[in-house]
Amino acid sequence: MTATGLELYSSTAEESSAVVIRRYSTSFAWASRLLGVPLRDHIARIYALVRIADELVDGPAETAGVDKATRHLLLDELEAETERALRLGFSTNLVVHAFASTAQAHGIDMDLCRPFFASMRRDLEAATFDAAELDAYIYGSAEVVGLMCLAVFEHGVARRNDERERLNNGARHLGAAFQKVNFLRDFADDRDGLGRAYFPGTEQELTQRAKSDIVASIRDDLRIADDSIPLLASSARASVWAARAMFGELTDRIDSTPVSVLTKERVRVPNAVKARILARALGMKAIR
Repeated sequence: MTATGLELYSSTAEESSAVVIRRYSTSFAWASRLLGVPLRDHIARIYALVRIADELVDGPAETAGVDKATRHLLLDELEAETERALRLGFSTNLVVHAFASTAQAHGIDMDLCRPFFASMRRDLEAATFDAAELDAYIYGSAEVVGLMCLAVFEHGVARRNDERERLNNGARHLGAAFQKVNFLRDFADDRDGLGRAYFPGTEQELTQRAKSDIVASIRDDLRIADDSIPLLASSARASVWAARAMFGELTDRIDSTPVSVLTKERVRVPNAVKARILARALGMKAIR
């Protein structure tokens, strides 16, 4: 039977989110393929909302000639639309509509969304960060996204309090690791193009010592995340491991890249390496 009405509208919204993750993130798109269809669709909807907010504050909106004051207004409106959609279960913005469907089904509320939009708002200003400000920014821009994904993975699963704490801690640290890796690989564009120096003390220069300290903090985040991944349900474990492995590979490549190169070129993981990681994850999934 052909879908009509709200069913057709919602399925169209969900398909639009799948296009966003496929077009914007090879790593996450590849890793999400290891999820079953329901989980994969929900993660795509979270990613899509995060991505359109990020594109509003970075790049396309400015390129289109939208001034900073208007971008502030548009971001405020996107946050308000998200909050309204969580309440109503409907939005005229297809990406927001799809996200609200996932959020309502998995207990994701504005307690997680507000910090995200607060971090996006910081990106509208050329800024340097002290340690406390960086922690708050990373929580809003990345850790809450990890907690949103965890809410999807853990929906309906009974957990002891200690297990829940390990999973929440792991999700936050994995999100933090992803964000720090992206800061390093985008260092030149962020500092020279956008006027941002996320890591304290790197406003003028990224030194080898500073890079080494940041890489060490990323490895600490990944170790904490590694402690939680085995607790995940088998339906999500291989996918999360694959995403973690891809960013672990990025971390290794950043670590071995001289600062003089890192501040001029974006470090990437070749598709062949991503394919090997995905194949290993598929093997892990097959034996569980």
